[in-house]
Amino acid sequence: MLSHLSKSVRQYLIVTGNYWSFTLTDGALRMLVVLYFHQLGYGALDIALLFLFYEFFGVITNLFGGWLGAKWGLNRTMNIGLAMQVIALSMLLLPASFLTIPWVMAAQALSGIAKDLNKMSAKSAIKTLVPKNASGTLYKWVALLTGSKNALKGVGFFLGGFLLSTIGFHNAILAMAIALAIVWLASLYLLRADLGKAKNKPKFSQMFSKSTEINILSAARLFLFGARDVWFVIAVPVYLSSQFGWDHWRVGSFLALWVIGYGIVQSLAPHITGKTKQQAPTGAQAKFWAILLAAIPATIAIGLESVDQALWILLSGLILFGVVFAVNSSLHSYLIVHYASEDGVSLDVGFYYMANAMGRLIGTMLSGWIYQDFGLIACLWVSCGFLILASVISFWLPQKITSSENTN
Repeated sequence: MLSHLSKSVRQYLIVTGNYWSFTLTDGALRMLVVLYFHQLGYGALDIALLFLFYEFFGVITNLFGGWLGAKWGLNRTMNIGLAMQVIALSMLLLPASFLTIPWVMAAQALSGIAKDLNKMSAKSAIKTLVPKNASGTLYKWVALLTGSKNALKGVGFFLGGFLLSTIGFHNAILAMAIALAIVWLASLYLLRADLGKAKNKPKFSQMFSKSTEINILSAARLFLFGARDVWFVIAVPVYLSSQFGWDHWRVGSFLALWVIGYGIVQSLAPHITGKTKQQAPTGAQAKFWAILLAAIPATIAIGLESVDQALWILLSGLILFGVVFAVNSSLHSYLIVHYASEDGVSLDVGFYYMANAMGRLIGTMLSGWIYQDFGLIACLWVSCGFLILASVISFWLPQKITSSENTN
């Protein structure tokens, strides 16, 4: 079936299939860990600690992973990520009495490294597979990969809950480890060698981007994802549970549906941002959508302070935030691949996703602290402030398409 397709399309489908498979297990694993350890009597802070290394090592992995991808090839870093996730899953096959917090944190750290190796490899690989100057095509492929990944992560949340309720934690982990091991073996055979490998051997010092556009975009990305996670990761689920009496199934289901919808909108971003002219986005659009997004948490905060219908204000605000945030994220995902150097693309993409991971880490830490001491409304105002900073930073991005760019 794949033999009738062009070589670049075949490689894109293999990369996407790897990414999808990994994403399903990643989403399912997160839900399995949260629900299972909640059943074992772990408190909310203990469960949050289980994911601390997952986020922290994302910062390190993206920085070093980009250099390794340019040095070894993206096929190798993607396959290493798949293998590490199989190992991380296997670490959780021990009896419950051996699943201590340090052990599970170590498994989650390994899973976090695997996830960011896989994501960096998938996003970087697209740059090598799309013809030069085909900016519109690149935007569509990046949006499709990014959006489908997030939609599948939401499906993974449901999958984790389903597997836990039907076959139990141990069997669910075992089934996912076996399935992902099969994907890994297929990838070793099908994914071509030296995908994205730099022609010139990259130096270790080149991990830090020297491109002005990428440095600016990375700074904007840090505040963009910090703005999401400062209220979404801990504050929102705890608020829904404590203020409205939602059980973990209702909270988990809502967040899963939110992530699925977010992913669908990401896939449709090219139609939303370039419907009339069919052109690739610029820094001007990144600036506009960041400003628009900044107004949403501010509006929610004002609404929660002045109106009685707090639940409906929060839920409708979350949905609107998800739609506009998805467009912002998709624009950024395109721009980084567009700005990245042709030779050793993963160096630039890895640096950028290091900033992305740093934003998630800062947002997650602030979410717990600010919510605990000041409440959800304070988290929303911090989110608004972060988004204002992201929009201001975006003023320094190139605001126009250059004449050499093809928009097909």
